[in-house]
Amino acid sequence: MIVRPGKGLTFDDVLLAPRRSSVRSRSDVDVSSFLTSKLRLAVPILSANMDTVTEWRMAVSMARAGGIGVLHRFMTVEQQVRQVAKVKRAQGLMVENPYTVAADAAIAEARELMDQHDVGGLIVVDDNMRLVGLITRRDILLAPDNIQTVMQAMTPADHIVSVGPSVTSAEARALLYEHRLEKLPVVDRDGAVVGLITSRDVVRVERRSPASVDERGRLLVGAAIGVGAREVKRAEALLEAGADVLVLDIAHGHADHCIEMVQTLRRNFPEAQIVAGNVATAEGARDLAEAGADAIKVGIGPGSICTTRIVTGFGVPQLTAIMDATRGLREAGLPTPVIADGGIKSSGDLVKALAAGASTVMIGSMFAGCDEAPGAPVIRDGQKVKVVRGMASLGAAIGRRSAERDGDESAEEQEDWDKVVPEGVEAVVPYRGEVAEILHQLVGGLRSGLSYGGAHCIEELQRTAEFIEITSAGVRESRSHDVHRI
Repeated sequence: MIVRPGKGLTFDDVLLAPRRSSVRSRSDVDVSSFLTSKLRLAVPILSANMDTVTEWRMAVSMARAGGIGVLHRFMTVEQQVRQVAKVKRAQGLMVENPYTVAADAAIAEARELMDQHDVGGLIVVDDNMRLVGLITRRDILLAPDNIQTVMQAMTPADHIVSVGPSVTSAEARALLYEHRLEKLPVVDRDGAVVGLITSRDVVRVERRSPASVDERGRLLVGAAIGVGAREVKRAEALLEAGADVLVLDIAHGHADHCIEMVQTLRRNFPEAQIVAGNVATAEGARDLAEAGADAIKVGIGPGSICTTRIVTGFGVPQLTAIMDATRGLREAGLPTPVIADGGIKSSGDLVKALAAGASTVMIGSMFAGCDEAPGAPVIRDGQKVKVVRGMASLGAAIGRRSAERDGDESAEEQEDWDKVVPEGVEAVVPYRGEVAEILHQLVGGLRSGLSYGGAHCIEELQRTAEFIEITSAGVRESRSHDVHRI
């Protein structure tokens, strides 16, 4: 038996000591940080790869705000690939490979395609992908009964303004305004459709927001995968669809099969950005980094809906886990960034996690109540709430088995769910509106935290941070007390 020296500390056990500061305004600090050595985010926050937190809508909102969303894996490969594609199509000057329809297709088919892809229009093409016309929801909304085909309802090509692939944002803006258009098809020299520019995309590009984008101006997105042999094909499909980061989704990342999966991914996809975890020790972080991981996810049991520590007796309080992981990587000479996954309840916890050595944090339950999270809000005891569940809960286990079968009915068998030992719970969280508002509060608190620490960036905060262990009385004193809150 080995007893590790020192106490295991979490966020509520400590405060950061204020320092003399030359920061005159919160806007003077830089809150950007590395997700991996190749990817830097304007906002150091990821939305968790949980099926009640991150699908494509959450991923889009996270990336537009400067963070990144990680799509959960509890869906078929094809479904997850479509989710990646939706994020990639959500922003950029040109939408590549826009959705198309044949001229002789029925109006009903065009309407179904628009609903399926959640778009307001389709480009009409011939068998050689040459531009034939453009059809929008407005064209078919009030179409009389005698209008049966796309060709009858569309705007024909000779009435459409199109552009070449080399068009600039300024040129596209001028054409859209001059002709009062919403869409510009992009065609090559042979007249084949290669893209689509919309007025919304032009505005987003010109705003120069802090959005997380790739080299082509498309939003960044991460995607979770498992560690089974079939997951290599999932990884390949996701990377081909444009996923920027692969996140290994396994509760105990310091395991041989996780390390072997990292090595396999690194051999097969040498340029891929790979996040591995979860771990809670210096040894775990070091072993995954040496196997080829580009970032390490740290956290065993700190999440609000995770019961791993209670069920198994294993875990490390989150602040200590972050410090141990970053120390292990530093001592091994490995510059691999750490992602603090779980336990973030406030912007103060975010500041403490980063000060302890994490480069970014992953948040789940706090985002589960947002509009962009999967599922609709419900009324409970007169209040709007949304459902959240741990990915080791019974419900998630059922979803995982279904996704792993991937439609293969021959693999279906009678499950004995009584023998499943959940390590998470299902719960409800308050409805919180748009995730951008939550991010605004978190980043505002982070900016204030940097100013209190006299730091102009996260790296400076990490170099100078001084933690003070506090008592339960100190925890009570830190919160509002001796008053009745309004």
